[in-house]
Parts: sequence; structure tokens; C-alpha cells
Amino acid sequence: MRIGIMGAGGIGSVVGGLLSKAGHDVTLIDQWWEHIEKIKADGLVVETQEDEYLTHPNAIHIHELQHETVPFDAAFIAVKSYDTEWATTLMLRHVDPDHGVFVDFQNGINDERMAAIAGVERSLGCIITIGAAAYDPGRGIRTDSYPLGFKIAEHNGADTSRARELVEVMSAVADTEFSSDLWGARWSKLMVNCMANALSGVSGYGTTEVRTELNPLRIGIQLGAEVARVAKAKGINLYSVLELPAESIIDAAEGRNVEEVEAAFMEAGKRGGVGGVPSFGQDVRKGRRNEIDYLNGLVSDFGKELGVPTPFNDKIVEIVHDMGIDFKGEPKNIQPLVDMLP
Repeated sequence: MRIGIMGAGGIGSVVGGLLSKAGHDVTLIDQWWEHIEKIKADGLVVETQEDEYLTHPNAIHIHELQHETVPFDAAFIAVKSYDTEWATTLMLRHVDPDHGVFVDFQNGINDERMAAIAGVERSLGCIITIGAAAYDPGRGIRTDSYPLGFKIAEHNGADTSRARELVEVMSAVADTEFSSDLWGARWSKLMVNCMANALSGVSGYGTTEVRTELNPLRIGIQLGAEVARVAKAKGINLYSVLELPAESIIDAAEGRNVEEVEAAFMEAGKRGGVGGVPSFGQDVRKGRRNEIDYLNGLVSDFGKELGVPTPFNDKIVEIVHDMGIDFKGEPKNIQPLVDMLP
């Protein structure tokens, strides 16, 4: 399969490198000059928990996309949520107009925004359950050891040959399964993102600490429970989160079966990998724009629309907005959330 990956950050690099290793024709497209130049010169190192691989995907700067004359079979949109529209638009004339597909490879709920540009009839979603990072040019790191890597789904839940083909393709990177419920899978992943990503960025904790330190763990339970309540109000069918039924996180937020849920969070934190940092935390450490309005902010917006209280998500959005873009994550920053804990 000829694949263009728009966005060569952590996920784009890990996926692109390992797909290239498996024999696919992969082109990474990014605006990170040093990263693209390093891959062109020396290849892309992909580091996992078990091993390290030198891979050789094609790598081009965004302005070099104009020289691509052979259409891609698939475009993976792997940029930040706020870049969805322009990245999809840029790929439009580079994807096979008859059989090519666009795949949303992002955190948050961006599928409909991508499909509004690419066309829902050729749009699929990929729910990402692995952790990845790209701290240095020419190197992508898989930071976790979770057993399942990806879920592939059509917008309408149909079991199609193209979705099954992508499941097979992505299995070269990590275990991948087909899902007949894109929205349930997306909102279940949104719970995971809202419980950890912004909390990591604000506090400075990594993936493990944000789920094993008691205060952020308990804040995470409250954040996740609010996402679950909003999803249920929208009629979304939620799936297991951190190997727990979503309803059990609501129970823990309300004081029921707390020890069981806290133990599951801690176990998930250990599987997150030493040194792993959620994407939001990586953005904060690099002093760049974050995705707060597309994660916790989205939950707050839907909560207001549906009449579902979301005080913890509202507060973390307020904290991030007040600090702006270039701030340092420190545990003291989450004290207003600690003070809200029951």
C-alpha cells in the first residue's frame, strides 16, 4: 500500500517507520525541518520497549509534496487536532480519487471535520491506543507496552474490505482490530485522553506518574467520569477504559468501588512505560500550542449543551487557558483541582 502520513511526530514516525519496515511504500510529510533531513540522510530509528530498528520511509518537507505525482492509496492525518482542516485539504489532490482513503489518526473527535473535506464516503477512523514520542530528529519512540495498538472503523460501522485491509496493514505496527462502532471507540479513547493528557501537561507528571500519584489519579477519575456522563447523555456506547467498564469510573467518582478503580489506574500507569509522556505533556515541555480545546474543552462544550455538569474538565480548561501556551508543568498547578476532590 502506498501511504502518505501527514504529520511525522511520535505516532506518525513510529507507524511510518514500522510500516516501511514491513514493506509498504510510506512517505512522511512534516514541517519539522531537522527531523525530515535526518530521515533523508540516515533513516528513521524506531525504538520500542523490546528493540530498536533502523527504517527507511520516504520523508519530505511540506513544500516538497507538490512534486509527488503518484497518488497515495491512503492518507493518514496524524497532525494536532487544530491542524485537521488544512492538513486534509493539502492531501486532497494527492490521494487516489477513485479508491483512495483518508484515515483520521488523531486524538480527540476530529473524524467529522476531516470527512467534511475529504468526503465521508472515503473517510475512516483509527483509534490509537499506543503511546509514542519523537523528542529528537530521526527517532520515533513507542513508549508503552499495551497489548492492543489500533482499532479501525468506518463512520457508519460497516464491515468493509478497505477497513479490513487497513487492519491487516496496521498489524505490522501493533495488534489491530476492526470496530463496528467508531463513535463508541472514539469517546472511550477520549476518556483516556481527558484523564491523563492535560493533567500531565499541567502537573509536569509523565504517563506513569499521572496514574500512580494519588492526587492526579483521583483527579483523573473525576475527569473521566464526566466524559462518560456526557457520552451517555449523547447516547454513545462506551467500551472498557484501562480494562475497566466505563460505568465503574463513574462509580468511583461517586465513592463506590474506589480501591478497585485506583488499582486499575496504577496498573495502567505501570504499562505506560518509563519516561512516557502524553502528547499534551510533550507539547507543554516544548512550549508549543496544546489541544486543550479539542479534548477537555470539547467535553465541557458538550456538557453545557446537554446540561451535564463537568466541573473538573471546566477547571482544567480554565487553568490551561490562564497559563497560556509557554508554561512549565508543575504539581502545584493542579492544586485547584485537588481542592475540588470530594
